[in-house]
Amino acid sequence: MARSTPMDHESADRISAAAGRDPDSPTATSGFDDRAQEAADRNDAEDRYDYDDYLNE
Repeated sequence: MARSTPMDHESADRISAAAGRDPDSPTATSGFDDRAQEAADRNDAEDRYDYDDYLNE
């Protein structure tokens, strides 16, 4: 089974920046940058716990 990594804001920002640098790119024209940001927002809302706090105990 393939392992997936949830979209985070850092990755979404990187995708948006790339789309902004080249507005004619497939990333920009397909709307992927907007979908990436929406996914990061969803994942942020779902992650109610800061797991780093548990690692440092």
